[in-house]
Amino acid sequence: MASCTVKNDKVENFRYLIDEFADIKVIRYTVPGWDKLSLRQKEYAYHLSEAAKWGRDIAWDQNCSGNIALRHTLEDILENYKGERSGEQWDAFVVYAKRVFFANGVHHHYAEDKFFPECSREYFRSLGASEEVLDYVYDTEKWQQRRSTATDRDIVALSAVNFYEGVTREEVEEYYKSIEVKGDPHPVSYGLNTKVVKNAEGKVIELPWKLGGIYDAAISHIIEHLEAAAEVAESESQKKALGLLVEYYRTGDLRKWDEYNIEWVKDTEGTIDYINGFIEDYNDPLGRKGAWEGHVNIKDVEASERTVALSSNAQWFEDHSPVDPRFRKPEVKGVSAKVIDAVCLMGDAYPSTPIGINLPNADWIRKEYGSKSVTISNITHAYTYAAQESPRNLLDEFAYSEEEKELEKKYGAYSNEVHTDLHECLGHGSGQLLPGVSSTAMGEYSSTLEEARADLFGLYYCADPKLVELGIMPDLEAYKAQYSSYIRNGIFVQFNRVELGRPNTEAHMQNRKLIAQWCYEKGAADNVIEKKVRDGKTYFVVNDYEKLRGLFGELLAEIQRIKSEGDYEAGKALVETYAVNIDPVLHKEVLERYAALELKPYGGFINPEIVPVKRGGKVVDYRIEYCDDFLKQQLDYGKRYRAL
Repeated sequence: MASCTVKNDKVENFRYLIDEFADIKVIRYTVPGWDKLSLRQKEYAYHLSEAAKWGRDIAWDQNCSGNIALRHTLEDILENYKGERSGEQWDAFVVYAKRVFFANGVHHHYAEDKFFPECSREYFRSLGASEEVLDYVYDTEKWQQRRSTATDRDIVALSAVNFYEGVTREEVEEYYKSIEVKGDPHPVSYGLNTKVVKNAEGKVIELPWKLGGIYDAAISHIIEHLEAAAEVAESESQKKALGLLVEYYRTGDLRKWDEYNIEWVKDTEGTIDYINGFIEDYNDPLGRKGAWEGHVNIKDVEASERTVALSSNAQWFEDHSPVDPRFRKPEVKGVSAKVIDAVCLMGDAYPSTPIGINLPNADWIRKEYGSKSVTISNITHAYTYAAQESPRNLLDEFAYSEEEKELEKKYGAYSNEVHTDLHECLGHGSGQLLPGVSSTAMGEYSSTLEEARADLFGLYYCADPKLVELGIMPDLEAYKAQYSSYIRNGIFVQFNRVELGRPNTEAHMQNRKLIAQWCYEKGAADNVIEKKVRDGKTYFVVNDYEKLRGLFGELLAEIQRIKSEGDYEAGKALVETYAVNIDPVLHKEVLERYAALELKPYGGFINPEIVPVKRGGKVVDYRIEYCDDFLKQQLDYGKRYRAL
């Protein structure tokens, strides 16, 4: 049986929260398992981390074509400007620089809207910025959103991401229709690692991100360290996977990418693991292009007991899912799950990072070979410890009753970890497409619907007695903390992150609103979720947890049907009806109440440094050093890992 106790890895006298600016808090995380590694394992993690860091410039350039030039300007000013480095204008410039570094560009890392400096253009010019860079920074008409969410215009043309150039949405979609193989049981992820442009003859073509292609300089360094990592890999399986990844980077061949993912999934015994490549397609308006991401981690053996319990019972959860049996996997294969501690975050996972990951993304690989699911323990714990360093909290402000608060204090952190386990370990890997249905059938709504599907799977099973039987949940009351906090956040609290008057555009926030709003409206007749007002403040309270679970199951069944059948119009209707528009009165209220708490709604991280220790010219150890200066790390990376 799994243990349902939560490990306390808080380090005495260690400051987790190290910086705050704009709407951001910057946090440090510790690596509790590092000293238990062998020298060979540390060297393996070191080279994987170096490979991750060399991909940093790729993510910046993918987010928008002007980002690299702007970053170089910011780096030059911060390191070399000899004038007065104080005063309101300078302080505003520094905050802007930090925001750009945090977002890997000029668009908010979460809301995706372009943000602007509060110092004047003239002042920025006086610091040494070129007119070209200033135009990029201050233009309010171009590059408005990293990924456009417009419903009545061309989202390809309007998106600032550097995935397309000189092409329309219609041209891109026609291009992929012309090359996709209908009925292929093993379809490659068309477009995952390319930029789409028109050549001199006006023909739509793809330019690959590979050695000798776009991002050649960065990829050459990535390959160098992946090959060095292969020399000290923990197993032949790891070595083989790294060899396939290198071959993919050399050729750009997406079949090779699939071969690599299959081999990577097979390695479930290693202590050190990693993610490296063009992976998540959330930033692409058409859901095809993979944002570059690097992640290195250590398995937490003790904490992984509960994820092992989940993965070993994956077939039971699939068989008892409330979805139509046609959409269930008759045989769940290769689901592996573990709890990990991050060692290095980079690219699309840095500074802001997910707390759980499930890969690979190809549905057919998941079905035939399985997937890896991880919950990132030291990241979730760092969030918790940083929050404890703040005198105010969301719970006291937005929870309605003392009973609700006590439930959250007793079970909240742990039930949230279990929900993440279910989401990543089983949710993303559950279900199947009907024959002939494309994995890209949901188009621009795919990310929101997929996250909603995985969240609903986790929410539905959080309340199942099976979790108590497996020793994962402590009792039959614990899930209620997750239900209350999910509804409270999804329908109301999370919109402290959105500017008043703006729609809800980020996929994960859309997912949460879709679920909470749908359940609120569908359960209205039975008062499942009640909107209460006390002393002029609004609260959303769960009155019937059992019926709410039923609603979660009902919505899960519908979203699985939509994905399995490729029902684009039904998926679009769900997202547009329940996920996008925010009640302006509630929005204004939550912003005012949140502002009074003086908290920062977004958090991200700086990495520890892995430092080789030499004696007599030979590396005898690799030690962890913790940085406490966000800008210092950014400027250091800019010097050490500049490839573009």
